[in-house]
Amino acid sequence: MRSLFWRILATLWLAIALVAGLSTLLGYALQQDAWILDRYPGVQSLAQNWTQVYEQEGEEAAQRFLERHKRRFRIETQVLDSNGHPIVSGTFPARSAAFEKHEQKNERRLPWRRLTEDYTSPTTGETYLFIYRIPHPDLFAWQRETMLWPFSAVVIALVVLTLFSLLLTLSITRPLDRLRNAVHDLGRTAYQQTSLARLARRRDELGLLARDFNRMGERLQNLIDSQRQLLRDVSHELRSPLARLRIALALAERAAPEERERIWPRLTQECDRLEALISEILTLARMDADPGAARPIALDELLKQLQSHAQLSAPEQQIQIQVPEHLSLYGWPDMLERALDNLVRNALRFNPADHPIEISGHIRDHQLELSVRDHGPGATETELPQLSTPFFRGAKQTAPGHGLGLAIARRSAERHGGTLQLSNHPEGGFIATLRLPLANAAP
Repeated sequence: MRSLFWRILATLWLAIALVAGLSTLLGYALQQDAWILDRYPGVQSLAQNWTQVYEQEGEEAAQRFLERHKRRFRIETQVLDSNGHPIVSGTFPARSAAFEKHEQKNERRLPWRRLTEDYTSPTTGETYLFIYRIPHPDLFAWQRETMLWPFSAVVIALVVLTLFSLLLTLSITRPLDRLRNAVHDLGRTAYQQTSLARLARRRDELGLLARDFNRMGERLQNLIDSQRQLLRDVSHELRSPLARLRIALALAERAAPEERERIWPRLTQECDRLEALISEILTLARMDADPGAARPIALDELLKQLQSHAQLSAPEQQIQIQVPEHLSLYGWPDMLERALDNLVRNALRFNPADHPIEISGHIRDHQLELSVRDHGPGATETELPQLSTPFFRGAKQTAPGHGLGLAIARRSAERHGGTLQLSNHPEGGFIATLRLPLANAAP
């Protein structure tokens, strides 16, 4: 039995059947002398009623009481005193004692059920021994009527509990089946969050599992989609420099020695561009890998290094840094340095030389914000949502580039648990803001 559904259902049902069986055995155990004396109509309260008649009205009235009782219930009764002597003649037939001994000697079953009961009078304190002989047919008929309701109740309980077991089993196996289908879809890279939307609304452990699986599936599906898109973009972007290299090589093979000297620098430039493109592609791909444990980052030292590197590459530009001293961050220094370096390089492409590039840092709404602002032309409203997409270049971008810098900065912010916001500054220019959770920051 490999199905979890049948395992759970069978386990619950067997447990219920075992309880019902034990209850039945307990019911049979209760069919003993004490139980019969307490519940059988012909015996119930007989000792009390006879004692009251005997003590108030005498032996003759007590004898008539037993005879009336025998005609009504077909029960033979004998009453003995504390010494074992009969108090009244009773209703035992003649020679019944000899018949009883004869049947017991031959190990045959007697035609009646023999019961005994002691009763002490609350008035006189005398103790009487009552001996009853109940015919088996009458006793069996009463037992069948008495046990009809318990057996019916057991059957009804089994039906109801089986239905509840079925519902419980379905409530467990159906969500697991949905999770199995979701895993199957995720394995085929065709995962849809709507497939577990109903299950994720549950408030039990399966609902928590579905929500966690949704988050995992969304991230894996996004990673798969981004990798697919990256491969398509890489194949497209690599065609241009490779085509230029082929053309330059073809021209160099046919050109004269003097013309080859002019073509070699162009080949070197195309090779450098291709190498830079591959380097940025590898950097973007490494953003999805496990970066290891987070480490403290000295933010002021990191920004000073970026400032010195930027001034070496563009000495005509000025960079102003307004960040509180000793502001530290927990994360991955290389990743954050590459993100900020790309934001500064992007600002250098568009910022005019007579305005400084502004780098600021502060804490707002439980987040650490690092902003890089330039005074360039900015971007259109339609381009802003696409600027952090790999290989996307705005219409106003004429400087060389591959459209990967902002994508790398966005991936870095996401790896730190934050976001990258790109917008036009109200006073003109473009501003890129890294927002990182305050849990990762220590001012």
